[in-house]
Amino acid sequence: MTPDPKTAAEALRAFGLTYPEVSLKSPWPGHADLAVRDKTFAYLSKAGEPFSLSVKLPFSAPEALDMGFTTPTAYGLGKSGWVTAQWPATVADPMALFRAWIDESYRAQAPKRLITQAPTFTG
Repeated sequence: MTPDPKTAAEALRAFGLTYPEVSLKSPWPGHADLAVRDKTFAYLSKAGEPFSLSVKLPFSAPEALDMGFTTPTAYGLGKSGWVTAQWPATVADPMALFRAWIDESYRAQAPKRLITQAPTFTG
């Protein structure tokens, strides 16, 4: 079954909330981004807006930026390894890739003690 870009952000939020000490953070009205101990690790599009995901990718940012549906995140965050993805027209099911990026971003932002408690990501 092909994922629906209209519900993908909610599914990714639910995935991110399975990690230790993650909560929703609303830095702007209507937003529900993922944060660990108040440090945002995933910015997700609001309901009704086109799909967008921004994550910190300290290891895979160069590869991610070569994919054609990504850009360095605005506001100078791209300089620190943040990548923004739109829904790709060329990838049949990008959800596993997006979950891997959320996992990497969580591990980049979380304290070491929490990383050891995080579930092993298997895709």
